[in-house]
Amino acid sequence: MQLRQLLEIIWTFMKIGTLTFGGGYSMLPMLHRETVENQHWLDENKLADYFALSQCLPGLIAVNMAVLIGYQQKKTAGAVAAIFGVIFPSFVVILIIAMLLSNYIHIAAVASAFAGIRVAVASLVIYSVYGMFKKGVKDWFTFAIFVVALLLMLLFDVSPILVIIGAAVVGILIGQKRAYR
Repeated sequence: MQLRQLLEIIWTFMKIGTLTFGGGYSMLPMLHRETVENQHWLDENKLADYFALSQCLPGLIAVNMAVLIGYQQKKTAGAVAAIFGVIFPSFVVILIIAMLLSNYIHIAAVASAFAGIRVAVASLVIYSVYGMFKKGVKDWFTFAIFVVALLLMLLFDVSPILVIIGAAVVGILIGQKRAYR
């Protein structure tokens, strides 16, 4: 039973790792489908919490998400299985591309394919941001946090880590204020 569950974790994260191009943000739609809708390992709020935490931790968002979800399912063995599952497809693809790319990068069709992939990844990121915005921005307090955080990063180049810490502090203060009402 344990082996079957670990293989299920590996397979789920291999699907996510295989179909994720462009990093952690672009993996959100697939991660949602697999972990919330198909496997029922998480609900949408837990997925959003894990994603936020994964951004605060050092390392790749995809690996951080895999560790958190795998650990929740089967502790250390689940985390290891999830890491293997999410990394292995990328390793294979990068190995193949590295072997072939140096011979074919000068071909116009190959360059055009990469241009098309970049555009598709941008749409996946925007789709993910839209979904997170709908789930996270619930009232004028959270909208204000969103606007201030965005402006701090866009206009003043404030570190995302500082913005996340600041937003957490403001969230705690607002939560405490609301609890006393």
